[in-house]
Amino acid sequence: MRIFSGNANRPLAEAIAAAVGCKLGELMVGRFPDGEVKCQIMEDVRGADVFIVQPTTSNDFLMELLVIADCMRRASAKRITAVIPYFGYARQDRKHEGRVPITAKLVANLITTAGIDRVLTVDLHAEQLQGFFDIPVDHLSARPVLIDYLRSLKLNDPVVASPDTGSIKLAEKIAKAVGARLAIIHKRRLSDTATEVANVIGEIGPRPCIICDDMVTTAGSMTNAIKTARQFGAIRVIPVTTHGVLCGDAFDRLSEVKLDEMVITDTIPLKRRFADLPIRVLTVANLLGEAMKRIHTNQSVSALFSDAKKA
Repeated sequence: MRIFSGNANRPLAEAIAAAVGCKLGELMVGRFPDGEVKCQIMEDVRGADVFIVQPTTSNDFLMELLVIADCMRRASAKRITAVIPYFGYARQDRKHEGRVPITAKLVANLITTAGIDRVLTVDLHAEQLQGFFDIPVDHLSARPVLIDYLRSLKLNDPVVASPDTGSIKLAEKIAKAVGARLAIIHKRRLSDTATEVANVIGEIGPRPCIICDDMVTTAGSMTNAIKTARQFGAIRVIPVTTHGVLCGDAFDRLSEVKLDEMVITDTIPLKRRFADLPIRVLTVANLLGEAMKRIHTNQSVSALFSDAKKA
């Protein structure tokens, strides 16, 4: 079993390697003067079971993953598994209007064509994305990691709120796991970056409020939900998400709303300028490491899925 990392999230790759109990493989990934990706494996991988840790948070990092995979295939690796903690382009999974692409399917095709045999990922934006691949996909949930932390807070009579209708199932599962009531903040989307809160279904009241979503990108929906929860009486608001994409106006919006605390995981490295905000980063290294060990030894990964359903 050999674990390699591109440049997208090397700290997570190192944490996974430590959890598995092996050393991170030696791999050089850089750029030519014209910006093209260059790659060289600095050790023998012939016949090896190779895992490449690389969230595709940008076009550059997606291209790195494809080039690394091709490099591994040409170096005669026996099996190549792409460990993609955050799968970019996941929201472009359908034609929501005329004359637009289904880019998530295109990216799935590129990954397969590059010679990758298997994909391991965390909290896809839509579970049906697994069907876009013509290779096996192991889809993990970070929910057990988040729930363990929420339970450790020992909140008194909390309520779990969904910031939109798309996150109701996630909020319902977390509410059940932490013994909380459920509320839904219904929103109308005005554009790709702007939302308008329309209504609240359920009771928030004077209690701690946990707001759950799979990702926070520009933080428009999340900050609207935080303001709404406070407006409806919440005494403490804790936004919880797997993927802290945090781009665009996210920093200004989160600074303005004066967070009590925000919880994310390390599927994506936290940008430096967010370090002064009260953001707690939980690691998914143990979760991914356990799945990788099971894949390597041809054991069932579904037990991890079962644990996530119980949590």
